[in-house]
Amino acid sequence: MEVEAKVIREGYLVKKGTVFNSWKAVWAVLLEDGIEFYRRKSDRSPKGVLPLKGSSVVSPCLDYSKRAFVFKFRTDKSQEHYLQASYVEERDAWVKDMKRAIQFIEGGQKFARKSTRKSIKLASDINLGALYHSMKDPETGVKEHKLNKDKKVFNHCFAGAAVIDWLLSTNFVRNRREGILLSAALVCDGYIQAAEDKSKEAAEQLAENCFLDDSDAYYYFADSGFFSEGNSSDDEDVLKAEFRGVIIKQGCLLKQGHRRKNWKVRKFVLRDDPAYLHYYNPAVGEQEEPLGSIHLRSCVVTAADDHPDGKKSDVRGNLFEIITADEVHYLMQAATREELTDWIKVIKKVAISGK
Repeated sequence: MEVEAKVIREGYLVKKGTVFNSWKAVWAVLLEDGIEFYRRKSDRSPKGVLPLKGSSVVSPCLDYSKRAFVFKFRTDKSQEHYLQASYVEERDAWVKDMKRAIQFIEGGQKFARKSTRKSIKLASDINLGALYHSMKDPETGVKEHKLNKDKKVFNHCFAGAAVIDWLLSTNFVRNRREGILLSAALVCDGYIQAAEDKSKEAAEQLAENCFLDDSDAYYYFADSGFFSEGNSSDDEDVLKAEFRGVIIKQGCLLKQGHRRKNWKVRKFVLRDDPAYLHYYNPAVGEQEEPLGSIHLRSCVVTAADDHPDGKKSDVRGNLFEIITADEVHYLMQAATREELTDWIKVIKKVAISGK
């Protein structure tokens, strides 16, 4: 008797087309035996299915330098499919679950998620994801600074030498050479990004030489609030004050347009101090400017059981509405009930505390 495959993970990803090579946001569902792709979350039938048996996953994927958090799925027939997550932790979670599902298929077993409470030992086999979280700890991690170089100001970044100093002080490595190799792995996997010309030039070198133990080479965390300014005419290269806040949360949501009232997937980035919610087209690569911004200071955010305008729509469930201090209404849909609760919680927090 055939048993229906269980859902392991689902959410929005950006997928590169196999015919026109365009990138589009899709609703992806990882099952025990394959990955299904839907145009919309509400669709009943997938527009594509990739079987897991005999497949492999490559992460990080550096085939597209202007796109962050890309990973590659290769089928048993050597067909390559490129997928992009919204942030580094999301990418790692998808890759981890896909690799484990593939392993269980090859072993003839069903997928079983391990407890997330099990501690990770880093002595013999370094877990870069866990190391990354340790490095980002605001109290004990690598400190982010505003650094000056060549008449430019680099915000939310740190020097390469500071990374090695931290690895030594926390006993992750025994000497600076080991620290350089471990830091190079963090650069290759996309956890740490080069911030200026010197570090960017090194990042183009061979893997073991792509990181500089140098106080004059600057880096930043992949999902930090990094930006640079200066050496420009007027305000061409100077980011607005609203982009200077620390990133609190990011991810894809379904957003209703103000004019046509149609729904589109957008990547949202929530910043605090000042409190802003910026949204981008997730299918586009590097984007300096967002499609729009929502000033959250003194806003009201609530869950919406139904569409506030009373109109019928196939977009239902996990809706929430933001009403700004200027009485502008924004309607969004989260992927899950848990995501809905989390978005509302963090937006309420920055609405009170942010500028």
